[in-house]
Amino acid sequence: MSIYLTAILKSNKESIQDLKSILDNMVLNTRKEEACEKYELQHSLDDETVFIFHEIWKSKEGLDAHNQQPYIQEFVEKVPDLLENPAEIYLAKLV
Repeated sequence: MSIYLTAILKSNKESIQDLKSILDNMVLNTRKEEACEKYELQHSLDDETVFIFHEIWKSKEGLDAHNQQPYIQEFVEKVPDLLENPAEIYLAKLV
């Protein structure tokens, strides 16, 4: 069963470019993962501090493997200091 993930991140105003750089690196590397069906990063038109990921994973195991990748671990370590609020993450299935 495919896993659909939406993540919403709100950067601190002074950290927008630092966050975008980390997110761009994640996109570049994640799209190479076998379990990744879709990995899109969007930047809000209304609020420059808001970034949104739309992801589709082949399986929960694939998503779990993704979360162990070094570039994701770097994200987990560095990004909390760049965010205004903790990231909002929603897991779903297609209905």
